[in-house]
Amino acid sequence: MLTIDKLAPADRADWEVLFRAYMDFYERDLPHALYERAWVEFQTDSRMHALGAKLDGRLVGITHFLVHANTSAADVCYLQDLFTAADVRGQGVGRALIAAVADWARGRECSRVYWMTHESNAVARRLYDKVAENRGFVRYQMEL
Repeated sequence: MLTIDKLAPADRADWEVLFRAYMDFYERDLPHALYERAWVEFQTDSRMHALGAKLDGRLVGITHFLVHANTSAADVCYLQDLFTAADVRGQGVGRALIAAVADWARGRECSRVYWMTHESNAVARRLYDKVAENRGFVRYQMEL
């Protein structure tokens, strides 16, 4: 049985395993302090938020998201990270996490949920193309 809920203190170790796998997928290396900072923020649940997907009690998926102001509509929800364990992909975990974030955002009167993925992430994009609209924007980034 699949359940979606806030991450609890007991999920800390399993969450970090999944988040590190997500970072590995995108070839990023974070110092331990940033994992700790994120976890504290998720437990505070005021600026950054997280949900976990459990399949038969095992944490198999995570999502991290936040709300920010928008100049032309109500606040928007940015789904920053979404990751599922490799052995459960294709079983509805990612879809359920996206739906849970959308429900959460609707409850806070956000005007939309949006996210990004790398253009080469074909597996995830097959799901994203089913549940959302690719508006064709190109992302630019400036390191500070």
